[in-house]
Amino acid sequence: MEYSKSYYSELIKQTAKKAGFELVGIAKAEALPEEFDRYQEWLASGYHATMHFLEKNLEKRKDIREILLGAESVIVIGLSYYTPHAHHDSKEEGKISRYAWGNDYHEILPMKMQEIVSELQSIDPDSQSKVYVDTGPIPEKQWARKAGIGWQGKNSNIISREIGSWFFLGIIITTIPLHYDSPMEDYCGTCTACLDACPTNAIIEPYKVDANKCISYWTIEAKPHIEIPTEIASNMEQWVYGCDICQDICPWNRFSSESSVQEFQPRKNETGLTFHSILEMKQEDFSDRFRKSPVKRTKLAGLQRNVNALQSNEEE
Repeated sequence: MEYSKSYYSELIKQTAKKAGFELVGIAKAEALPEEFDRYQEWLASGYHATMHFLEKNLEKRKDIREILLGAESVIVIGLSYYTPHAHHDSKEEGKISRYAWGNDYHEILPMKMQEIVSELQSIDPDSQSKVYVDTGPIPEKQWARKAGIGWQGKNSNIISREIGSWFFLGIIITTIPLHYDSPMEDYCGTCTACLDACPTNAIIEPYKVDANKCISYWTIEAKPHIEIPTEIASNMEQWVYGCDICQDICPWNRFSSESSVQEFQPRKNETGLTFHSILEMKQEDFSDRFRKSPVKRTKLAGLQRNVNALQSNEEE
């Protein structure tokens, strides 16, 4: 019996929901010329700072079909990582970004996404699919917007009317043609809360972020040997790994509900670490504490660099 594209699309969405994903949408695999032009302008302005990997594989960033020959559809999923905890209001403790309180999402999303891939294989045994979780030259946010799971907010994050912006994105490219969703309307309206709240003015204009001014860039992506500029360090507001200010302030995040994934709960109920414990930490302690944690990305030297920047600024 032959079914319609709409039937298979609904089957895929039901499978995604059963796998635990709160959000799922489907877009047609095609080139993104307008989005790519904006991306190139962003690169040309140097807003990607030292993240030179963003300059690579441009043809694949422009046209996802360069990644998978014969690609027809792009399935985008969203998995909430929100947990109802808060940072401690302490001058002696550094804040860790909410997404890094628990286990690394790279360890969790791909396994859940395989349930969707299995369903695709059942639909068409000859089909091919590829799974990406922030690991390839794919503009995930633009595909999330095209698939209709949310709109790109003025802080550049994807925002959902149902669950706000505390969620991870995953992409499945498949050769199976499906029924496609429509992009969602932008519901930011006249709100400028995120722009007004950013202490380093990293959101230089609505929808555009300059990594050179971003606390998350400096505390995560900047190599440990690169010293944090004084103008950034003086406005870090206790952040030692990442920064959530533009999400904390977003009105849409009042709709956030607790994640169903236990691994996203804060390890040891910690949402931060004391400066003393970070500076005294040995490599063995760091490796043990942050095994399968996003925090391992910044390395011990980077984490200690971040604390030193904060404390040096306090002493001045």
